Amino acid sequence: KTELSLTQNISQIRSKIMASTEGFAAVFYSEPSVLGLLANVISAFLVCLQNFSSAQSNVQPEGVENILAGVHLILIGGLSQLLAGLLTFRKYDHLGGTAFLAFAGLWSSYGATRIISEAYVLPGNVTVGLSNVSVPASLDTSCFSTREGAVAGLVAYIFISFILSFCSATVNYIMPFVFGAITLTLVFEAVGLFAQWALVVSGTLELAIVIGGLYGAIALLFKGITQRYVLPGFGNPLFNVLLLGSASRSSSKNVREEKKNTKYAEPMALGNLCDSISSFIFSFYCFGYMCNFYVGAVWVSINSIGQILSSYYGYLRGDVYYTTKSGVHSLFWLVMSWEEFTLMVFIQSNNVQLSRAGMVGDWFFLATACVILLMSFNRDILEVVHNSLFVLLTVSTIPQIPLRGGYIFWGVACSIYTATSLYATFASLVNSVAEKALIPIGAQVMSSSKLQKALMSTQSCLPKLGGKPNLRPSDAPNALFYICNGLAAFSALQGTLNDPIRQHLSIPTVLIPGAIFQLYVCRIQVQRGRRFGSVLPFCYAAVWATWTWLRFAGNLLNIDPRNDGGFTAGAVAFLVVNIFLMILASYSNLVLLSLTAVMEVLIVCFLLFTLESLPVPLEIVMLTIFSILCIYGAAASLANCIFGKELILMGPSLLRAETVKEAPTSPPCINPSSHQTSGLRTIAEKLNAGGVCGVPTDTVYALAASCKHPEAIEKIYRIKVCTINTTYAKHLSVQNLGN
Repeated sequence: KTELSLTQNISQIRSKIMASTEGFAAVFYSEPSVLGLLANVISAFLVCLQNFSSAQSNVQPEGVENILAGVHLILIGGLSQLLAGLLTFRKYDHLGGTAFLAFAGLWSSYGATRIISEAYVLPGNVTVGLSNVSVPASLDTSCFSTREGAVAGLVAYIFISFILSFCSATVNYIMPFVFGAITLTLVFEAVGLFAQWALVVSGTLELAIVIGGLYGAIALLFKGITQRYVLPGFGNPLFNVLLLGSASRSSSKNVREEKKNTKYAEPMALGNLCDSISSFIFSFYCFGYMCNFYVGAVWVSINSIGQILSSYYGYLRGDVYYTTKSGVHSLFWLVMSWEEFTLMVFIQSNNVQLSRAGMVGDWFFLATACVILLMSFNRDILEVVHNSLFVLLTVSTIPQIPLRGGYIFWGVACSIYTATSLYATFASLVNSVAEKALIPIGAQVMSSSKLQKALMSTQSCLPKLGGKPNLRPSDAPNALFYICNGLAAFSALQGTLNDPIRQHLSIPTVLIPGAIFQLYVCRIQVQRGRRFGSVLPFCYAAVWATWTWLRFAGNLLNIDPRNDGGFTAGAVAFLVVNIFLMILASYSNLVLLSLTAVMEVLIVCFLLFTLESLPVPLEIVMLTIFSILCIYGAAASLANCIFGKELILMGPSLLRAETVKEAPTSPPCINPSSHQTSGLRTIAEKLNAGGVCGVPTDTVYALAASCKHPEAIEKIYRIKVCTINTTYAKHLSVQNLGN
């Protein structure tokens, strides 16, 4: 009877856990890998049918058939697998979350390529990345096939799929088979763009994906239902991850410390993976292997969404550094890709170097990259090298470099960065699975104390200001806020109002960071109860969107300067709203208050532009001051949030909100003495009442609960943050055994 009662109690606990997951450990979610595997199965089967049909009829799919196939790949292989990846990250599965999000980007990009191939219209002149020559449309357009433009993305994902296949062999022996089949499929899909015979081989491999994925999904489905492994394939690795090397003493301690007190998987591998794909596509383009960047812009943009998710999960983990780094990298790739897209679609002039030479927005990227490099000096050598190469990457995109030499420089920098990012991806995945540094990442470059002293030395160069720092965990996104606004302002610098080429090229560099990406900052500012945290970035996103709409895209949208009265009224409304934002900023710090004050002047400049009486020198000065404040605020916010102290001065708040002192509360737990009879009785009463007690043993402290109360056992699962498969010892008294 006792054993039956215990079994029933455990079943009740499991049913409660599966019914309510609010505030509960991530591992109590069901098996989202089933959804991820099935998404790969359906997508591979769809492409398999098309490949066999094309090989038999020698007719490539086109028209509505191709568009519908692309839509199915985006919805099933992309969005469904995206959901699986997000849930897998919530289950603290580093490898599964990274793999499913990566393949979600693959199928989405491949589906978008099929749609674009049907809607693609070749412009009269196409600017080729390396040669910068204008090719007339009367020439052979096979060079400009959008499907051939997908070769760069397919080759990049071949490397990624191979790494994921190898790393998954340290976890089970079903995923390596599926991911390995995807790797070979991508190889022959790339070849199949040029040779018909490869489609048959690709279709055969896609059948292997279907078989392996279906078996894996069924095995995980049974495991989720029965809470134990019924079918073989999961639970045992193909080989032990410890065979890859021995832990390094210099870095294993940091790896273990980062894994404590978190319910989310590590997003570092996902961020490095996205860097590898984007940089590889750009290197392919810069060396002239892609004749246009139509498809490349789509692949890079979809890949950048994965990097935004990496930044978001870094924020959920409380990691300010990776939140900022992944966000900046995603912003960089988005801006660069759509700048090339704008150059190809909207610029029909052969000589754009003069207009590009007047653009200075990429210099802000260089300054931001240097700030991130500085903040990584207390990390391992691999991280510092990776950030140093990103600095080199930003240098290669400076528009003042001659166009032809600039593309070669950019291609070389992207190639080196791709190789480093691939190694960083492999090291992050293996070290996350092993929970120790098996793959060498180098020792710590500088101790945190030395870096803090170096940053604190900047205070001697600034006037001392009174007031106590007001640092909160929710201040983590502030660095991204400053970076977005600073990049938009510095990119908005225009030496003249009569250069349409520069205005068109400034659209992505102002609109993406100032408006689009700042909406992501709004999202994470809302997190953790900041009521007014998203107001400031949301309002400034509206300002930069309106600025781009009228100032840079006005002639494209045929906006008549004599009929822009609506923009004049909008500028007046922005002036009024920004006054309230200045009042809110006065409760924060002096840097933010100064930023809002300069923004007020910038809005006045925008108002004068609508009235056709803008003093351009005043606007240039204000945009420059605004950008300087932003780069200083980004460096200060990042350093202060990383180390939890005000190392770089932000200034005191001019206004202070009244704080109500809370009455002292009694401690949540009692602490009876186990050496006294009254204490033992107190413990027994708590156990009989359904409470949980911490009791000392000969080695560690243990948690105890009464088997008569299922809710008490459920509390132990919640406190320990453990899986349902975890078993606990059941202690029965001699009297119960006798009965």
